[in-house]
Amino acid sequence: MHATRDVTRLSHTNLSKPIVPNFGPTDTFVHRHIGPDDAEIASMLQTLGLASLEELTAKTVPAAIRLKQPIDIGPERGEAELIEELRKIASENKVFTSCIGMGYSDTITPPVIARNILENPGWYTAYTPYQPEISQGRMEALINFQTMVADLTGLPLANASLLDEGTAAADAMTMLKAAVADASKTIFFIADNCHPQTIAVVQTRAKSLGIPTVVAPASLLRDTGLWPVKISGTDSTGQRPVSRENVFGVLLQYPGTDGSIVDYTDVITAMHGAGGLVVVAADILAMTLLKSPGEMGADVAVGSTQRFGVPMGFGGPHAAYMATKPDYVRKMPGRLIGVSKDAAGNSAYRLTLQTREQHIRREKATSNICTAQVLLAVMASMYAVYHGPEGLKAIARRVNSLTRALATGIRRMGHDVVTADFFDTIRVRPADLPTSSIMAAAALRGINLRDFGDGSIGISLDETTSRAEVEIIIESFAGGSTFRLNLDELAREDFNHRASQVGQRQSEFLTHPIFNRYHSETELLRYIFKLQSRDLSLAQSMIPLGSCTMKLNATSEMLPVTWPEFGRIHPFAPAEQTRGYAKLFAQLEKWLANITGFAAVSLQPNAGSQGEYAGLAVIRAYHESRGDTGRNVCLIPTSAHGTNPASAAIAGFSVVAVRCDAEGNVEVTDLRAKAKEHAPKLAALMLTYPSTHGVFEEGVKEICQIVHEQGGQVYMDGANMNAQVGLTSPGFIGADVCHLNLHKTFCIPHGGGGPGMGPIGVAAHLAPFLPGHPVIKPDNATKHAIGPISAAPYGSASILPISYVYIALMGSEGLAKATQVAILNANYMAKRLEGQYDVLFKGKNGLCAHEFIIDCRGFEATSGIKVDDIAKRLMDYGFHAPTMSFPVPGTLMIEPTESESKHELDRFCDAMIQIRNEIRSIEDGKADKTDNVLKNAPHTAAAVTSDVWNHPYGREIAAYPAAWLRDFKFWPAVGRVDNPYGDRNLFCTCLPMSDA
Repeated sequence: MHATRDVTRLSHTNLSKPIVPNFGPTDTFVHRHIGPDDAEIASMLQTLGLASLEELTAKTVPAAIRLKQPIDIGPERGEAELIEELRKIASENKVFTSCIGMGYSDTITPPVIARNILENPGWYTAYTPYQPEISQGRMEALINFQTMVADLTGLPLANASLLDEGTAAADAMTMLKAAVADASKTIFFIADNCHPQTIAVVQTRAKSLGIPTVVAPASLLRDTGLWPVKISGTDSTGQRPVSRENVFGVLLQYPGTDGSIVDYTDVITAMHGAGGLVVVAADILAMTLLKSPGEMGADVAVGSTQRFGVPMGFGGPHAAYMATKPDYVRKMPGRLIGVSKDAAGNSAYRLTLQTREQHIRREKATSNICTAQVLLAVMASMYAVYHGPEGLKAIARRVNSLTRALATGIRRMGHDVVTADFFDTIRVRPADLPTSSIMAAAALRGINLRDFGDGSIGISLDETTSRAEVEIIIESFAGGSTFRLNLDELAREDFNHRASQVGQRQSEFLTHPIFNRYHSETELLRYIFKLQSRDLSLAQSMIPLGSCTMKLNATSEMLPVTWPEFGRIHPFAPAEQTRGYAKLFAQLEKWLANITGFAAVSLQPNAGSQGEYAGLAVIRAYHESRGDTGRNVCLIPTSAHGTNPASAAIAGFSVVAVRCDAEGNVEVTDLRAKAKEHAPKLAALMLTYPSTHGVFEEGVKEICQIVHEQGGQVYMDGANMNAQVGLTSPGFIGADVCHLNLHKTFCIPHGGGGPGMGPIGVAAHLAPFLPGHPVIKPDNATKHAIGPISAAPYGSASILPISYVYIALMGSEGLAKATQVAILNANYMAKRLEGQYDVLFKGKNGLCAHEFIIDCRGFEATSGIKVDDIAKRLMDYGFHAPTMSFPVPGTLMIEPTESESKHELDRFCDAMIQIRNEIRSIEDGKADKTDNVLKNAPHTAAAVTSDVWNHPYGREIAAYPAAWLRDFKFWPAVGRVDNPYGDRNLFCTCLPMSDA
């Protein structure tokens, strides 16, 4: 009775609006991800003279390519609900102790590094350090990484990380090919004890480049005679006699995939005598105890730093390394951090010239690498800083001691331990027991071993291995009988004295004070935050980089990355233990296929550059399957990203440039002429859409048709996908393949320059050629699959939950609205900057896509100000500069993304307008042409608080040119960096403490 009266009373309550029951989640995400609220959206639309987002879409996206039906993702979700759902998916992965090895080891991520770097947006939301003055923190961490690698490999020059060990080995092959001028040396020799995934990745790259490969025992290289070996990778595949005189380069694994340690000094010496060069793929932890590749005479060393505190993550992301001799610095791929000086003469870090050499040399570049694994390299370097040389050696000795005890126990049981000299891995040939029963016995106890497929078993131990686990492994070889061994007794029994003596390291490493100071957590914590304070990230302000899409990396998207069910899984774990990953991959592939309008997706490419290469390799395989082996021409507009022609070159294509018109569009008449001219050889067109100039080209369908009419395929660069999602799609437009930068459109953070992911979507006729893998076959791989593009079958799998969560939370309508708001934000900013700067390119209705380009070229004539000066001055206002001088020299390309609020857009526009006024002061003669706030920018705290101030303008206008800076000021760590000085005086390891 009382309850009824209460309900009745409530139903008659005098409310201005009726109560509508809502049982859905209240923690939905779309309004959290999209920066402007509805009122701000309405205000910006009004500024543009538009009534709605739908009208904006109609006036920016050509009618011919607008989707007829919305994408099918489902409704938006609540954050808590979705995270719980993902936990259930993750629980379907079974975390076993991994003793599989093959270049992947479980590791302990020190909590101080996990919490304060991996989980810290101050580190993971920063951009590539192309503006060094506001990137000094992560560049110091990367200098530490380079020093760590150089010391451990015994080679003096290391880069600031690559993608994975397999692709690093492939890049080393192309580097050696470029370094050996002798045309008679055509073969690349791969030792047969390299990891199988590394062999396959190298062979895939070699096939694209027409490089014959030989996989054979390294001992052959000691023989001066002819070898009857099988040659792969050319039309003349088969067995023919060759010698080391025909070999330009060699890849050795150290220790081998079976754990064997071999001192390759004589092999390397023999190869040098024959005019060839040698790359050694070396285990980073083993080198703390073993003779280094440099001490053996190797020319290049590559490998993975994963076991330095970076989770296995079902294959990645991990920071690979490359080290070499100074002779090859100009041929080295990837990024290299060097030391230069700033305007005050202080030491400052910067990226060296070849870092962006693919944008300068294009198809003549030595590599297409653009993304580095910066966040993971930072973690690995901090691991080395935290443990120091003695700590690393202690870890290595413990692992080796446990492995020796394990080998002793297994031998005592009558089994043959094939590996004579080892570090952490042994290969066992069981006596009177089937391999399957031993593997099953170990699995029953929660341990995965490696099946070599020939009756032998591999066992790899690591930093996490316990005494109990070693005892369990030994028991697994007992065949059900009771067999007890005393582990301490086994450890004392030095049955294999040579294992600790052969190739023992004599040289010191990590002697710099940086690796010998921060061993307490207090000290390391302060060091991490000191470096973080020197970097600008999304935690401080918007980063409006055109073509780079620096949007929100939401906390709920990042949470699953560190769950052990995702992080502690070996990439070659049995399928029954990885069902959660399989479910996640299947759903993500389905969503991405729907968003792109394609039939199938491969998640394997672990960077945008790898996606470009993979897409082109798929196109090549498709042509070859139809007998069109002569199709090797790739048409690329002159406005394309520099990675496009570089990727085409490493995929084995000949690049032909296509002109762009005054509006930034592909010049259709030139495209038609060149497509017709090269018709018999036309393989593909690489097209960025919207164009690199930030415009939806009206004739894009005609462009695709022209290429298809001549038998070619259309490859779409997905860098600008943030303007397409939910409104149009590559498949609907007419493309055949597209790569997706998950670290742009789909919210994987840039991590200071990496990690990245570059999956590809393909039309149905290309689906059979998606990448395969020699160890674990991807679910959608067929017999026609090209070889692996990356070392792991699903690339950097552990960061895929980020994109999964983003797409699921946003839903169909949310994703489309995000695209509309990204376009709105760009057009609003362009409108606000009109009259101050010339906006270079617009669509037919006077609107841009999701980014726009402003022209700064005229200022040099009127005031002496260059685009670099504007970029540096923006730092004084607390902003990262937009993309500078690309695709048009002397311009800024601005992309705000949908995540920035109107307040932030206005703040940036206000800064740009104020900078224009500062330029105008120079033009009017009110400010000095050489000594002004722009030419001297950025202004450091040290500069403006110095006792000496000789500039004609005040300190306040230098440091606090806008009112909001009184509330919060980000100070550049150094003054303007002298780039030419750094190139002339190459120095790429830790500074002496006197200079630090």
